[in-house]
Amino acid sequence: MRHELSDEPVRLPIERPSGCPFDPPVAYASLREKRPLTRLRFPDGHVGWLATSHSVVRAILSDSRFSSRYELMHLPYDSGIEGTLGPAPVGDLTGLDAPEHTRYRRLLTGKFTVRRMRLLTERVEQVTADHLDAMERRGPTLDLVQEYAQPIPALIICELLGVPYADQDFFRRQTEVLITQGTSEEEKIAALTAFQDYLHKLVLTKRAAPTDDLLSDLTSSDLTDEELAGIGAFLLGAGLDTTANMIAYGTFALLSNPDQLAALRGDPGLAETAVEELMRYLTVAQTGARTALEDAEVAGRLIKAGETVVVAMEAANRDPERFPDPDTLDVRRNATGHLGFGHGIHQCLGQQLARIEMRVALPALLTRFPTLRLAVAPEEVPLRTGMNIFGVHELPVTWDKE
Repeated sequence: MRHELSDEPVRLPIERPSGCPFDPPVAYASLREKRPLTRLRFPDGHVGWLATSHSVVRAILSDSRFSSRYELMHLPYDSGIEGTLGPAPVGDLTGLDAPEHTRYRRLLTGKFTVRRMRLLTERVEQVTADHLDAMERRGPTLDLVQEYAQPIPALIICELLGVPYADQDFFRRQTEVLITQGTSEEEKIAALTAFQDYLHKLVLTKRAAPTDDLLSDLTSSDLTDEELAGIGAFLLGAGLDTTANMIAYGTFALLSNPDQLAALRGDPGLAETAVEELMRYLTVAQTGARTALEDAEVAGRLIKAGETVVVAMEAANRDPERFPDPDTLDVRRNATGHLGFGHGIHQCLGQQLARIEMRVALPALLTRFPTLRLAVAPEEVPLRTGMNIFGVHELPVTWDKE
């Protein structure tokens, strides 16, 4: 039976609780309990929906009646862009539906299998050890983001794709422009153009003289130069930022929960469950959006064609109906089914690589520096508000030198 909504639409952003850098907005809990699909007013005047429960978010993400295409989407935050977005840049899988999305995904899935990513474990361990050695020489007080969290996944994704690591600062600057809410359309276009121009030149080099890397491997496919450059930019941007942020933000969460820190340090074998729990508990990719292609009834609500639904993954991952005592970090929890990597056809392509990097980097850091702690008060850690990926800009840490 369908229930009609008569309540006043809510607006985003909804305030996160002050003094708690890990919890989603308190309002999500009451919305999820009373009406897991709530009317939402967008900055452009559109009235769509906000989904906050695990079951509803999961249902929408797996429903082909809902589109990821950017040009159909109303943005829930003030983006500084007038009107609607244009179509997804070539190679950007996030903004595509089937069959276009299927074609790209099929080409790439085999490159990121569990088996292939596990073969990289030894290299991830070596890169991690090298950066721990460098931290020990430089420490004991430093920014964990710059010295550890960023360079490990950056080096791995650059090697995997065949991109010169020396240029990673350039990539990072462009990525930050693209994921920061409120940057102008001109700035985003300039960053995207610079990113793709670089990759296009690199693709031409790979075609002329292939090397042992993913981009060279893909030159034997039917992808055009433009498509290959776009996919390279998409994979590089994703690989540079999200995992780096999870390593830093995850360390912050562990340092703020001494019992969980002690559990993981005492038993590095907990790394697998700890990573899944941190992905659930922190949910750095807080929201996504889908637009209904046709009228669709979900959870007793009628979502009309053309209406955009914002899916609050951070609310879904704190749903007590799916995860008991959801506001508690528990590195022993079985967090299977969390939405930290998304769900459906757009579930994170590089999730297996991200898992390996975090499973190696977090316990190795805690083992090498048993007295690791924050070098500033928790409230002084600068949070990444106003960005598509939540977390920390810096994480000042220190330890006792032996």
